[in-house]
Amino acid sequence: MDTAVVALEYVVSQDPTYKGSLTYLGRAYYRKGRYPEAFAILQRALAVDKDDEMAWLALGLTQLRLGQNDKGIESLKGGITLANKVMVDGYHNYIYWDTRGLIRASMRRSAFLITKGPEEKDNIIQNTDRLLALIDDEENFQRNTRIQNTRPLYGG
Repeated sequence: MDTAVVALEYVVSQDPTYKGSLTYLGRAYYRKGRYPEAFAILQRALAVDKDDEMAWLALGLTQLRLGQNDKGIESLKGGITLANKVMVDGYHNYIYWDTRGLIRASMRRSAFLITKGPEEKDNIIQNTDRLLALIDDEENFQRNTRIQNTRPLYGG
């Protein structure tokens, strides 16, 4: 993770609008427990793209970790709403997305917990962290499947 942070900091310093680099850096800071830095970078990410569902989700988690419970809940509500709209077949140009329904189920669980408010903070954080991991796993699966499916069948 430290190597990723250094690489992302360099990318952001060169071109802060490059392919979600601010969101990736904010998420890396979050995963390292560097919440104030994650908060600042994720706010920048949303200034660049207010419809970045991943940035909203990460910002909401960061706000909860920083004790900004009401703001965190609101950010997560927005992130879940956006994610529900865009994470369908065709998401990030992947023909099939979440065919097993794990991401949708996790989003529903997060949405349910969010309705209970800040008293469910620990469960909201745990479930939404899991949601982000599931999304990352699906993206990796899709990326690897796409690579395998684009190779010539007979060597050329």
